[in-house]
Amino acid sequence: MTVKTLTAALLTTVALAAPAFAECEVTLRSSDTHPDGYPTVEGVKHMAAQAKEASDGRICIEVFPSSQLGEEKDTIEQTQFGVIDMVRASFGSFNDIVPEAQLLSLPYLFRSEAHLHAVMDGPIGDELADAFAEHDLIALAYYDGGSRSFYNNQKPITSIEDLAGMKFRVMQSDVFVDMMSALGANATPMPYGEVYSSIQTGVIDGAENNWPSYDSSGHYEVAKYFTLDQHLMVPELVAVSKTKWDALSPEDQEILRAAAESSEPVQRKLWADQEKASEEKVLAAGAEIVRDIDKTPFIEAMVPVYEKYVTTDAFKDLVKRIQDTQEGATQ
Repeated sequence: MTVKTLTAALLTTVALAAPAFAECEVTLRSSDTHPDGYPTVEGVKHMAAQAKEASDGRICIEVFPSSQLGEEKDTIEQTQFGVIDMVRASFGSFNDIVPEAQLLSLPYLFRSEAHLHAVMDGPIGDELADAFAEHDLIALAYYDGGSRSFYNNQKPITSIEDLAGMKFRVMQSDVFVDMMSALGANATPMPYGEVYSSIQTGVIDGAENNWPSYDSSGHYEVAKYFTLDQHLMVPELVAVSKTKWDALSPEDQEILRAAAESSEPVQRKLWADQEKASEEKVLAAGAEIVRDIDKTPFIEAMVPVYEKYVTTDAFKDLVKRIQDTQEGATQ
């Protein structure tokens, strides 16, 4: 999608929605690839409600779910340009933009969701926000994205050998491609919205994602074998365009930061509830889940991936500090 095409579509959408937001002095358009009701969408809606209340109705955030403004890669670029005001996207989608983001996509970096929260809610999360600011994106909130695992339509994956030669969709990021190569599989980067039909038609054998995405996308309908190897725990980011941010008053910036912070525990609770509901749904639909798997060979296969991306002293230090962070740590 070109800047011109996206801008035209965006202006049309805004024109249609204008009456509902006519009373707002500041209107921020926020993009999300997931459907309405999804935990990330609802998290940003909570942020919107808090910002509107705290500003006495002056600040409004209009959420566009279901990739209405484009796929993640496109909407991230448009947020950098200031065409879109806000974006909610997986950290993995920023890998080729913000070098530090790649480190959080390293397989098996996080031990648990509690470990992930301790890292993102502490000083390391602040450092990452500074890195995003250098690329015209202001990080406002870190949401849960769960653990990502493999699913396919060919066979249960019970060992690393089962991945050999299989074709899996990955996000459009070099680190994901290298991860699949290290596991002996073939990576096919493509937009999230193309995965269902690509599995259905045999372009790919499967993909990797979390319980809610496996459910809400309908991927379980065409790829019933789901292996809980939990190779990635990649956080989600809510970011605002630096161009838009710099145009706001310090008071409005503080309102947005506070609203974003208040939305984090809400989204995380919704995420935990959705994971449970999604698991129950796909099991009832006949999905076959492989739960007991020896992760050691998978972890050992990631050595060359770490060697490729953790190259500088600064990156090595950051990875070590992430690994050394204890669950339950506070800022």
